[in-house]
Amino acid sequence: MSYIDIIKEKARMNKKTIVMPETNDKRTLIAAAHILEEGIANVIMIGKEEKIMDGAGWLEVNLNGVTVIDPETTDKLEDYVQLLYETRKTKGMTQDMARDILKKDYLTFGVVMVKANDADGMVAGACHATAEVLRPSLQILKTAPGVKLVSGFFILDVPNCEAGESGTFLFADCGLNQDPTAEELADIAETSAVSFNHLVGKKPVIAMLSHSTKGSAKHPLVDKVVEATKIAHEKYPQLALDGELQLDAAIVPGVAKSKAPGSPIEGKANVLIFPNLDAGNIGYKLVQRLAKAEAYGPMLQGIAKPVNDLSRGCTWEDIVGVVALTAVQAQING
Repeated sequence: MSYIDIIKEKARMNKKTIVMPETNDKRTLIAAAHILEEGIANVIMIGKEEKIMDGAGWLEVNLNGVTVIDPETTDKLEDYVQLLYETRKTKGMTQDMARDILKKDYLTFGVVMVKANDADGMVAGACHATAEVLRPSLQILKTAPGVKLVSGFFILDVPNCEAGESGTFLFADCGLNQDPTAEELADIAETSAVSFNHLVGKKPVIAMLSHSTKGSAKHPLVDKVVEATKIAHEKYPQLALDGELQLDAAIVPGVAKSKAPGSPIEGKANVLIFPNLDAGNIGYKLVQRLAKAEAYGPMLQGIAKPVNDLSRGCTWEDIVGVVALTAVQAQING
């Protein structure tokens, strides 16, 4: 059974309700039909029901069982207006502004539904930039208790691969923080460890990646990762973590013995922390495209309730996978 099939089975065991607001995107409609057919989650779609069902008919997909909420006619509108107003009034929000936003901005409407506990999570980003998905999520849901930094990660499932957790890896940060500081990298490592444990169910083994292994190169970029590793050891001593490591020393035991003798992770990393967004974004796409890996994300970690982003280049299959992962995150959130 593949990794994502395991996640789907977990999602079915305690079905959650996920908002999919991008109802003008055909991939979203196709994905919703498959989610309903497979019983992965209950689906809420936002928009005009006639338009959504016309789109489903044109695509020849079945959306029987979907819940459609029209912001302009729902009897929950005024409740949501009050909730948005109370959440944002210190930033100048008025009730009229809140009402106007909720009627027009389906992403914000979806986040408010999650805030109101009328949905367990939201998935969007197929036709919106990450910033557009993240902004209302942070403004309305805010960060989880004890979390300093929201970051993005991908779960990659690499076929015919013995490295990682039988070919399954978590890559971070691949979608959000462009040039994290050493302390931010340490925090990303800790939240990524929690995410890996929750979503893969195995012990996270973390590598702080660099173009250098244990002092093989000298540069301020290397110094940042060395410092991040030091901070992570001090703040999170429970983690199985090492750095700075080149990729091969992180995931190939034989190379680790040569380049990083005595490394506590022994070339068995399954959580890869990249030094910046350039490296993370390029890295996950190389693995996805050249190794034919399934890539799910960018998932967001550190938000109080599950809201997850999608790559604008995603397929409907990708959306189904991210919804399944979001449902499992929602189970953990209770």
